[in-house]
Amino acid sequence: MNSTGTDISGRRDNFVRRDPVATFFLLTFAISWTGALAVLAPKLLRGEAVPKLFGLLIFPILLLGPLIAGTVLTWLVGGRVGLLDLLLRMRRVRIHVGWYATLLIPPLLVLSTLWSFKTAVSPSFASNLFLHGLLFGLVAGFIEEIGWTGFAFPMMLRKHSAMWSALSLGLIWGIWHIPAVDYLGTATPHGSFWFDYFLAFTAAMMAIRVLIAWLYQNTQSVLLAQMMHASSTASLVVLSPARVSASQEALWYGAYALVLWIVVAVVIKVSGMDLRRRSALQI
Repeated sequence: MNSTGTDISGRRDNFVRRDPVATFFLLTFAISWTGALAVLAPKLLRGEAVPKLFGLLIFPILLLGPLIAGTVLTWLVGGRVGLLDLLLRMRRVRIHVGWYATLLIPPLLVLSTLWSFKTAVSPSFASNLFLHGLLFGLVAGFIEEIGWTGFAFPMMLRKHSAMWSALSLGLIWGIWHIPAVDYLGTATPHGSFWFDYFLAFTAAMMAIRVLIAWLYQNTQSVLLAQMMHASSTASLVVLSPARVSASQEALWYGAYALVLWIVVAVVIKVSGMDLRRRSALQI
C-alpha cells in the first residue's frame, strides 16, 4: 500500500514539475469555476434569474483560483526559495518612475473612449465616478497577479516567447471570467449581446495582459503587474457609464479594446516580440 501510495504521489509530483503551466490552469479553473458554480447552481437548477448580488459574490470566489494555485505551485516547484523569490518580486519597488507612469494608460483610454462616444453618439456614454470601484481594482489586481504574473507567465517563458505567452495567458484570462462575465460592467445582464460583450471584453483583457507582460519583462516586478491590473480593473469599474444599454456597452468595450491594441502595437514596435525595451527606462 505504501509503495502504491508513494508511486501515485511520485507521478503527481512529476506531472507538476513536468508541466507546471498546465497544472496551474487546471487547478485555477477547478477552484474558481467550482466555487462559482456552487454559488449559481441553486438558482440555475430552479430556473430562476440570478440576482446581481449573487453575481457579485462570484468575484471573491474566482480570485481564490489564481491565488491558491499560484502560491501552492510556487512552493511545489521552487520550495521555500521559490516562495521567497515570489515575495521579493512582489516587493520590487525601486523602478524608474517612467514605468509607474504607464499605470495611467487604462484610465486615460477609458475616459477618452467614453468622451468620444458621448460627443459623437449619445450622452448615455458619459463616464461614471463610482469611487468604491477602486477597492475592486486593488483586490483583483493584487490577488490575481500572484498567480498570473507571479507564477504562470514566468513558467510560460521557459518554452515560449514573451508575446506568445502574453497572448495565450490573456485569452485564458478572458475565458476564466466566463462565470462572472454577465455581471461585469453596468448593463447587466447582457442578454442577446452577451457574446458580443464577451468578445470585446476578452480582446481588451488580452491587450492589457500584453501590457502587463511588457512591464514585467522590463522590471521583473510582480508589484508593478499587480498595480497595472488594479489600474485596469478600477478604471472600468469606476468610470463605466451607468446608463448604457447592453448593446452600447459591448460597443464601447470594443472601441476601448481597439485603442488598447493600438498602444500594444506601439509597444511591440519599440520593444519587439520579446517585449524588452533597452533604454534609459530600464532598471
